[in-house]
Amino acid sequence: MQELINLYEQMGISQKVYEYGEAALKKLADRFAQVDKIAEYNQAKVLSAMQKNRVSAACFAATTGYGYDDVGRDNLERVYADVFHTEAALVRPQITCGTHALTVALSANLLPGDELLSPVGLPYDTLQEVIGIRPSPCSLAEYGVSYRQVDLLADGSFDYDGIRNAINEKTNLITIQRSKGYATRPTFSVKQIGELIAFCKSAKPDVLIMVDNCYGEFVETIEPSDVGADMVVGSLIKNPGGGLAPIGGYICGTAECVSRCAYRLSAPGLGQEVGANLGLMPALYQGFFLAPTVVAGAEKGAIFAANLYEPLGFRCVPNAQESRHDIIQAVELGSEEGMIAFCKGIQAAAPVDSFATPLPWEMPGYNDKVIMAAGAFVQGSSIELSADGPIRPPYAVYFQGGLTWDHAKTGILMSLQQMVNAGLIDL
Repeated sequence: MQELINLYEQMGISQKVYEYGEAALKKLADRFAQVDKIAEYNQAKVLSAMQKNRVSAACFAATTGYGYDDVGRDNLERVYADVFHTEAALVRPQITCGTHALTVALSANLLPGDELLSPVGLPYDTLQEVIGIRPSPCSLAEYGVSYRQVDLLADGSFDYDGIRNAINEKTNLITIQRSKGYATRPTFSVKQIGELIAFCKSAKPDVLIMVDNCYGEFVETIEPSDVGADMVVGSLIKNPGGGLAPIGGYICGTAECVSRCAYRLSAPGLGQEVGANLGLMPALYQGFFLAPTVVAGAEKGAIFAANLYEPLGFRCVPNAQESRHDIIQAVELGSEEGMIAFCKGIQAAAPVDSFATPLPWEMPGYNDKVIMAAGAFVQGSSIELSADGPIRPPYAVYFQGGLTWDHAKTGILMSLQQMVNAGLIDL
């Protein structure tokens, strides 16, 4: 054990910070055991889908050009559809990020004159320009799609009366953001999402429901597609890529919705028939296979973070005891200096670019300066150890990821050490 303490000290983590972390860990055995049980179930679910669809070495062959008759690509989409219990899936490296996947899903299933409704308040920053809340070329608003939102109630619950009043004859699609984004509201459980979907469908049975599933995959044993969502959408450089996918996104849902998404991603008349895999199939299959275990490690890191920072007086969302429904841990640090110190610790704990110093900058798609710490093997991969946040009150940093629990632990300890070094906390 002393050898481990010495190694941590070489990386800059003092024995005092290490011992503070170990004291918190002693209380988390039962929480961690429950996380492991969920991971075991989800691992079995993924394995079963891969066996059912007879994944073989032939599925790993690279394709180029048009990608016609891409066996591996088409089979991977069947695997995703089985895991998410949907009729169809679109899983492509041509989808560049989560925002792109959401844009494809929205623009494919909304027509001029339709209205998009968010019953969970303001969407994530990057989606605001997609919708046209903040003006942008090629936004949905430019193509004649209107937007309406219903804010959450003060306690973070759904305003069912407001939602009922907002749904009208033009409402064609309802978007539900599962995770908190850059807000300090609760992340919704799949059960809560199912209740909201049922309510919206009772008000208008033919309305489409899309769930932004980013950061939530495999945290529970069920997904929003199990409780009535017509589409669930996410990024492969988050949870389902398992840290191996170098790019990509997915859309799982009804055959009609997914077919329209494929036409929007490629071209009318082409749809899912084109799109070469460019040799990425081994990473996409293996990343998905590893995802339940990787997500479990990241979730443990988030739980650990809350249990270290909350006793020091920092508000954590979710708090140290609450059940979790995504891998993100928000910590309100109260100042720009606190955010910078925290992110310096996460960056210093990275395997890549550990020597870099993260600073706030004007990032495309955001209205405020954003600080990001991510020394990742895949650029911007937030299933890897990372922390980020907009420089605005309440100066909350959003910690997530860690390809292993041990690395997530190291990152949190390093963030705490940097806060101590900056004189912002006293252990």
